[in-house]
Amino acid sequence: MATPDPRAAWQRGLVAVWSLVLVGLVLGPALGPGYVLSYDMVWVRDLAVRADVLGLGSGLPRAVPSDAWVAVLDEVVPGMLLQKLVLLGMLLGGALGIDRVLAGLGVVSRLAAVTLWCWNPFVVERLVLGHWPVLLGYAALPWVLLGATRWRATGRAPWWLPLPVLLGSLSVSAGLATSLVLLSGLVLGPGERRLWARGALLASAAQAPWLVSGLLHVRDAVSDPAAARLFALSGEGPLPGPLAALTLGGVWNAEVVPVSRTGPASLVALLALAPLLVLGVRRARREAIVVAVPWAPLVLLWAVGWLLAVLTWAAPGPVGLLAGVVPGGGVLRDGSRLLVLCVPLLVVLVAVAVDGAWRWTRDRWATPARVSLAVVVVVWPVTVLPDAAWGAGGRLAAVDYPVSYADARAALGAGAGDVLVLPLSSYRQPDWNDGHKVLDPLGRVLIPVPVASDELVVDDVVIEGEDQRVQRVRDALELSTPQARADALGSLGVGAVTTDLTAPGPAPDVTGETLLDDGRLLVVRLDEVDETTSPTSWQVAMGLAWTAHLAVLLAAVVGGVRCARQRLRRNLSG
Repeated sequence: MATPDPRAAWQRGLVAVWSLVLVGLVLGPALGPGYVLSYDMVWVRDLAVRADVLGLGSGLPRAVPSDAWVAVLDEVVPGMLLQKLVLLGMLLGGALGIDRVLAGLGVVSRLAAVTLWCWNPFVVERLVLGHWPVLLGYAALPWVLLGATRWRATGRAPWWLPLPVLLGSLSVSAGLATSLVLLSGLVLGPGERRLWARGALLASAAQAPWLVSGLLHVRDAVSDPAAARLFALSGEGPLPGPLAALTLGGVWNAEVVPVSRTGPASLVALLALAPLLVLGVRRARREAIVVAVPWAPLVLLWAVGWLLAVLTWAAPGPVGLLAGVVPGGGVLRDGSRLLVLCVPLLVVLVAVAVDGAWRWTRDRWATPARVSLAVVVVVWPVTVLPDAAWGAGGRLAAVDYPVSYADARAALGAGAGDVLVLPLSSYRQPDWNDGHKVLDPLGRVLIPVPVASDELVVDDVVIEGEDQRVQRVRDALELSTPQARADALGSLGVGAVTTDLTAPGPAPDVTGETLLDDGRLLVVRLDEVDETTSPTSWQVAMGLAWTAHLAVLLAAVVGGVRCARQRLRRNLSG
């Protein structure tokens, strides 16, 4: 049996500690008591397991299967703690994964790599946007690459591979990226060439809930073509879109762009990154660099991610046409989100360049100069993006919900029918969240399925939603009397109406029993409601989809048990 290398263990420990320090600095106040509520990141104490989180709601499965996992896990782990674990895991797990990819390089280059992995515009902007399933897919990416590489080399998938594939499949965009990463690792590089079908089966099973739910909602799965121009890759500061993409920036929402990215610091970041990439490419071409994954899939992933992102910048019209005609085509309109595919190659090339520079100085520079070089190459991503620190400059502070929300949940209970959330606008800026914008959390706090606006307003442009039921609800609210509105809503399966009295926007009165009115929230139960259920065929289809999804987890558990038993037998026999 091989003797463990104490030096390798020490290096892994150092990288792990540095990664934890970086993650702590990035998250900062987000790890304090309370919930981090920022744009699409809305966590509550106890998300109910209901039809919409299972993919059986009236709208597109935008949060399937991520919401279902949260709803199940927060029955065991309180929602507040669960969110902290997810935030820590999605940054720390990815850093440890990229360190495994670079295990053949020196420790200074690996420290530099994990800094760039944790501290870049993509991570910060997606954190503020609240895209935690995307960042979970980001964390899973190096592990999927490692697993696919081993699968291709040996002909057998490592037992743990289904886990990162599952974690990378909690949303549509993350799932597509995970599938591409898995298949590129299986198709390209040395080893077995006939594994792509099994890889595609694994990816499809992991993503079955949103795939099947999306097919069931296929009639509503086209998007407003005008949205493509609004969601396209954008320039940041002096950098136009394509150059911003090279530095992993370019998000469409100017509100989440760090201030440092709007000035000369974005250009400095490009000037720092470009020479490292050139040096990394030159060294990779001239020397046999030992990294744990082949170069071919890394290059392919970078090319696909960068070219598709730039396409949204250069040709938003055709991209919008695709989204307006092809069901599901709208997933490609968020250009900067596609840059997740670019990160592995950039980080690996930077690590290769730093490793080469460190080796070159070994017999040429004095120790103090080499230490200074190490500090510079490790921390430069922090210096060009300083406002990423401490929860994006405090924008990710944790807060508590007002007691009104718990009172509304208790007053309404499970109830009959769904609950309409007014005003019919997607985002709120509540005073108790320090005025930070967040997707209306009220519907997630309540137990019944919420009926809420799926329209989005970007730069004063209204992007139409896809949920036809919401449009019928709007029509009902335009009727002339409270009783007429209540009757029309009841016929649509709405059993209660909740109104955030602090949010701007119209909230027409409806006739019914007032369950709560405390000046912040108003909860009214309607007298008559025609309860609606999804078709039996839909329930069967989603049942099969969830069975396939859970089979992926079961495969990992069974594989882990077998691996542990084999290891125990070897130890006993040795």
